[in-house]
Amino acid sequence: MIAVLAVAAMLQSPLVVSVTGPYTSIAAAITAAPAGGIVVVRAGVYAEPTITINRAITLAGEPGAILDGGGTHAIIIVHADSVTIRGLEFRNTGFAYKEDRAAVRVVDSHDCTIDGNRFTHTFFAIYLARATGCTVRNNTITGVPGREAVSGNGIHLWSCREIAVLGNTIRGHRDGIYLEFTRHADVRGNVSEGNVRYGMHFMYSDSSSYTGNTFRSNASGVAVMYTRVVAMHGNLFTSNHGPASYGLLLKEIQDAHLDSNTFRGNTVGLMADGADRLVATRNQFIDNGWGVRLLASTGDGRFEANAFARNSFDIAANGDGNSTDLDGNWWDGYHGWDLDHDGAGDVPYRPMRLFAALVERSHPALLFQHALFVRLLDAAERVLPVLTPASVVDHHPLMRDPMIARESR
Repeated sequence: MIAVLAVAAMLQSPLVVSVTGPYTSIAAAITAAPAGGIVVVRAGVYAEPTITINRAITLAGEPGAILDGGGTHAIIIVHADSVTIRGLEFRNTGFAYKEDRAAVRVVDSHDCTIDGNRFTHTFFAIYLARATGCTVRNNTITGVPGREAVSGNGIHLWSCREIAVLGNTIRGHRDGIYLEFTRHADVRGNVSEGNVRYGMHFMYSDSSSYTGNTFRSNASGVAVMYTRVVAMHGNLFTSNHGPASYGLLLKEIQDAHLDSNTFRGNTVGLMADGADRLVATRNQFIDNGWGVRLLASTGDGRFEANAFARNSFDIAANGDGNSTDLDGNWWDGYHGWDLDHDGAGDVPYRPMRLFAALVERSHPALLFQHALFVRLLDAAERVLPVLTPASVVDHHPLMRDPMIARESR
């Protein structure tokens, strides 16, 4: 009984690390901690060799607790289940050409929690490899914007399952959030902005959901590649500008569902290349160069109850074989009538401008976007369409923006 009480007391009493003791080394306190124990790190700068955690513990920092990699090495590597790392600041790992150097790296582990930490000037900030059931939550991650070669990803998941990435803020990394060979991820409420390449990038990561995130001012927006069954709901894609930028790129994916997202102020709001059976409902495409670009490799999709406003081109397609249905969307360029008062225009709408078709064939033609003769060409095509793809037509264009209609109820 005495032994049991002693163990219980040890579990309940945290081991304290501070610059004045009793422990002055985080690694030493972790070595002394029992499974299930707690290590508390008080304010101070701790510059230690790479720390390894190989049993279930909670490592908690008080305000001002800083782990410094000295620009030469990774800071913590986790090789155990049920590890929690909370409230610490990690900084200065330096970059590496021969390793995925990370401030916190979790390998072959279950049920870890990385919560409420701050990462500054790290190569990779949080790196999970073959992890299951972990939560990465409320971390603030700030990299050093530069070339891709000297910048890792903010949150990196490789070959993981059932990971929750919640409420983090990431800026200044190569990709803000990166997933590869990861399934059943829940990515929700994050802000990813000002990253060197993508705000989020995932490949071969099936059956995952992305909800309520903000992807802003990243070099190339968000890329989804070689993936099946993706649900994206209530995200904001905004201010992703550049000659090859987009709010969201879908490439070689199947069965994606985009619902209630906002694409605002991007070079291209949504670009679909090889996206099969894409369903887009209740999204807003506002103030983009192109609202939607549908390449000929995309098929059997459906766009319904979306709103398109103030885009230079609401939609563009590069072939006449498009098999994506447009039905019941609102277009600010539609000026038809609704004589039977069913809420839909009586005349179908062809949202693709002739000039958009010309630009698809020759991008330098954009120089003439505001020329008078371009407007005349568009007007003539609307009256007698012969050059724009016949398949790009909304047979029941809405008379009223569905978002405004919902808000007024």
